Amino acid sequence: MRSRLCPSRLSVSLVSVLALAGCQKQEAAPEPTVRPVKSAVVRPFQDQAPVYTGTVEPQVSTDYSFQLLGRIVSRDADVGSEVKAGQVLATLESTLLQQAVDAAEAALTGATATLVNAQGVAERQQALRQSNTSTQASVDSAEQALQAARASSIQAEASLAKAQEQLSYARLVAGFDGIVTAVSAEPGQVVAAGQPVLTVARPDLRDAVVDLPDSDAGSLRIGAPLRVALQLDAAAVADGRVREIAPLADPVTRSRRVKIALDNPGEGFRLGSIVKVALPGDDAQSLALPATAVLETGGQTRVWVVSADGASVASRAVSLKRAADGGWVVLDGLHEGERVVTAGVHSLAEGQRVKTDGAAQ
Repeated sequence: MRSRLCPSRLSVSLVSVLALAGCQKQEAAPEPTVRPVKSAVVRPFQDQAPVYTGTVEPQVSTDYSFQLLGRIVSRDADVGSEVKAGQVLATLESTLLQQAVDAAEAALTGATATLVNAQGVAERQQALRQSNTSTQASVDSAEQALQAARASSIQAEASLAKAQEQLSYARLVAGFDGIVTAVSAEPGQVVAAGQPVLTVARPDLRDAVVDLPDSDAGSLRIGAPLRVALQLDAAAVADGRVREIAPLADPVTRSRRVKIALDNPGEGFRLGSIVKVALPGDDAQSLALPATAVLETGGQTRVWVVSADGASVASRAVSLKRAADGGWVVLDGLHEGERVVTAGVHSLAEGQRVKTDGAAQ
């Protein structure tokens, strides 16, 4: 008996096939995913003056070392000692050096006696020659002996001066009034020529030394006035002027060292004291960014800018500097009223569809 398909069953099968084909077509071309993001509108604010911590250091600090090899027999200053110009700081064993001086003095005494004798002989020969009781050869010989004696005397004087100079190298003498800030060798220790023994600093010339971010250091100029305060006593304030700015940033911290010459600082500004330095603030309003909005990529600082219709994002390079609150101040690359992504900046893609929360206005 031949089976027949019912027309209703045929219609149902055809509809099922068409529905399945439609589902497969939709799966092949899904709609772009719209990602919710947190964002904020770039607004101006009054940038506060940033404050940095530093230390008081001497402008002049000298490492004292001996000019010859020897064993230290005494050291007459310790860390914190006040020394005067001309004061002996340390002494080397000088027995051999003193013996060299004694030998040079004896040689000079002998050379001087020889010179006096040669002068007498030359004078007598000249007198005898005038009375025709001596020959010219005798006069010439006496004159040559006199010249040799003079040369020997000069050489002996030079040898004595050299020996005395070597003996003076056995003592370290302070070249200026100051304070000993470091001791690098002890009595009994053998030190090489040029090896530091003590460090002396001038307390009357002091700097406030701070390490600043490259952007802040670059905004300063030599001679710019700054206010410096003690960390433990904010009421203790000293005026200062920028004396030196490191030309290169530290390769690790990317900071630059700035030295500020203090003008008549109070007694509290002792060497090693911790101080705070307030940089001049910007009177004009600046554009602010939260720290979470910034992305470092490819050696550039970038942010994700939301399109005007709020539907997508685009990456943009910007120039920034640190704000006093830890956020960022916009130097270039953004305009007031633009919206930027403030969270999840490392997981977005160029042109990605987004939906902003619209909460941060």
